[in-house]
Amino acid sequence: MGDNIVQKILSEHLVSGELGSGREIGLRIDQTLTQDATGTMAYLQFEAMKVPRVKTKISVSYVDHNTLQTGYENPDDHLFLQSVAAKYGVRFSRPGNGICHQVHLERFGIPGMTLLGSDHHTPTAGGIGMIGIEASGLDVAVAMAGELFYLTVPQVVLVRLTGKLRPWVSAKDVILDLLRRLTVEGGVGKIFEYGGPGVQTLSVPERATIANMGAELGATTSVFPSDRATRTFLAGQKRVKLWKELVADRDAEYDEVIDLQLDKIESLAAKPHMPDRVVPVRKLTKVGVSQVCVGSCTNSSYRDLMTVAGILKGKTVHPGVSLIVAPGSKQVFSMIAKSGGLASLIASGARIAESACGFCIGMGHAPGSGEVSVRTSNCNFEGWSGTKTAAIYLVSPETAAATALKGRITDPRTLAGRPPRVAIPKTFVVDDNMVIKPPRDGSKVKIRRGPNIQPLPRKETLPETLSSKVLLKVGDDTTTDDIMPVPASIIPLRSNIPAISEYVFSNVDPTFARRARDHGGGFIVGGFNYGLGLSREHAALAPMYLGIQFVMAKSFTPLHLADLINCGILPLVFLNERDYDVLDQEDWLEIRDVPRHLGRNERFLVRNHSKSTQFEVDYDLSDRQKEILLAGGLLNCTSAKAKKAARKRK
Repeated sequence: MGDNIVQKILSEHLVSGELGSGREIGLRIDQTLTQDATGTMAYLQFEAMKVPRVKTKISVSYVDHNTLQTGYENPDDHLFLQSVAAKYGVRFSRPGNGICHQVHLERFGIPGMTLLGSDHHTPTAGGIGMIGIEASGLDVAVAMAGELFYLTVPQVVLVRLTGKLRPWVSAKDVILDLLRRLTVEGGVGKIFEYGGPGVQTLSVPERATIANMGAELGATTSVFPSDRATRTFLAGQKRVKLWKELVADRDAEYDEVIDLQLDKIESLAAKPHMPDRVVPVRKLTKVGVSQVCVGSCTNSSYRDLMTVAGILKGKTVHPGVSLIVAPGSKQVFSMIAKSGGLASLIASGARIAESACGFCIGMGHAPGSGEVSVRTSNCNFEGWSGTKTAAIYLVSPETAAATALKGRITDPRTLAGRPPRVAIPKTFVVDDNMVIKPPRDGSKVKIRRGPNIQPLPRKETLPETLSSKVLLKVGDDTTTDDIMPVPASIIPLRSNIPAISEYVFSNVDPTFARRARDHGGGFIVGGFNYGLGLSREHAALAPMYLGIQFVMAKSFTPLHLADLINCGILPLVFLNERDYDVLDQEDWLEIRDVPRHLGRNERFLVRNHSKSTQFEVDYDLSDRQKEILLAGGLLNCTSAKAKKAARKRK
C-alpha cells in the first residue's frame, strides 16, 4: 500500500507518536507565520520562554489586519512587532506588503514543508503542496522555540477532481460546492487532499483559493500535489530551485473519497450568515446590491483581479454600487498596474484599497444599515463586515464583477461575450524590499513597547476544587465572534488583554465581563459546536483573564478546544443532553478532586448546589493535554520544562 501526500509530509516531520487516524503525534515545524492581530500576543509569549532566537527554518511576521491607524494602538503594535522580529530572527513584512497568505504563497511557500500560522486561513499554503495548519499564537510561539506541534491525526479525504471548469465558473465555486455538500462541520477532524485528472487544470492561485476556504469546512487543512503547475508558479517567482514533485502513490489509500466533476459545477453564492448556505447564483438574481468587494486572502491574486478588470474594461460600475478592490500583495498591485488592469478598474469606478485584509475583517468599508454586500472573501458571519444588519453574500470574482455592473446579484454566464483569459505569467514582479530581514545578532535590539503593549497574563495551576456559578449559558454554534467580538474598534486591543477582556460576550450579554470580574470568575455552559468559526486565541485568553475555570458544552470545535487547553481552561462535555437542559445561569456548581480525576482519567461529578442535584461530565484529553491543564496552561508547562532542562544541564 502506497502513501498519500498527507502521509508523506507528516511522516517526514514526525518526531513523536505514530501515524494513524485519531492518534496524537508531535511534528517538527519548518515555517511559522503570524499577523498583527494575533502576532503581538504570540511574540509576548515567545519572549516569556526566554529563547534567544527562533529555531524554525523561516518565521515571518506580517502586518495585514490592523492597518488602519486611527489611534496610537495599531502603530504601537507595529513598532513592537518590527523590533521583536529583529531581536529574535524573524522576517518582518511591512504594512502594505500584502496579506500574509498571499505573500507567503508567493515568496516563502515550499512544497513538502510544514507551516504553522496564527491565522484561520493558514491552510492556503496547501495550494503549493505544503501542510499549513492554523494554531493559537502560543502554539506558534512554542514552535518558534523549537518545540513540537502536537496534532491528533485527522482522517484523510481524497477529493477526486475530474473534468474542467466551464467558462465563467472558477475555483471559488468549487469550494462553495463542497461547502454546500458537507456544511461547516463536514471537515472537522479531516484533511482534504485533492487529486484526480481535474487537478491539472487548476493553477496554483486557483488551488490556493480552494485550500483557503477548506478552513470554512472545519478541516484541519487541505493540500494539493506539487506538480508541473507548481513548478511553473515557483519558476515565475524565481524560486524554482525550491520545487520538488510531491504526488500520491498510485496505490495510496484514503479514509474517504469524494468525487467532484468540475464541468458540472455552476456559479454559486453563500447566503447570509454562514458560508455553507450555498445556492446557485441564478436563484438570487432579484437581490439588489449596494456594495461589491473583491479581495481578501481567498481571491486577491493576479489571476482574480485581472479577471475582474477584464470583465469591467470599458464599462462603468452600476450607479447604485460601491465597488472596492484590494490587491492581495504588493506584487499583485504592481503587476495589475503594469498590465493595464488597474487602469481598467479605476476607469470603471472601482475604489482601490491597500493590500491588506481590510473589508474582510470589518476593518473599513462596512456596508450601510440593512444593505447587501457581495464579497469574494471567506466569511459572512453576522456583523463580521462591521455592520450587524448587513447581509453578506460570498461569491467568485466573476460573479462579483457581473454584480457590480448590474446592481443586483448576477450570474456571470449571462454576460455577453466570452470571459477574460488570464494566463499565469512566466515571470512575476519580484521585489522583496518590503520584507525586512533580521540582523544576524539581535541581542542589542531594543524592543519598542507603547502603552498598548500590556504584560502577558498568566494562570495559576489547576486547583483541587472548582466551585463557582454559571456566568452564562449559550446555545448551539456559539462562534468565537460571539465570545470575543473583533470590530475595528476592538481589534486594536489584542495586545492589551485587560482592555479587550471587557468585551467578552459583549454582543450576547453586555454584563458578562462585569459580572465575571465582580464574582472573581466562574463557568460557561454551551451547546453543540462551541467555538465555531475562526479560531481566535483571545476567545480563550480573555475569558481566562476574567477567571473562567471551565467551559461545559455538548461539543467543541477542535481549534477552540485546543485554545481552551492552552489557556488552562478545562473543557468538559455533557454525557446527557438533559443535564444541559436543566442547568440555568447563576446555578452554583462544584467539581472536587480535579487533579486526581484527571490523573486517573475518571469522569467528573458535577454538584449543582442551587438545585441539589448532580451529574457526570466527560472529557477527551491526551496525557500531554492533561499535563498542560494541570500546569495552568501551555506557557506555564513549557516554561517549567525549560527550567527543568536548564537545571539538568548545570
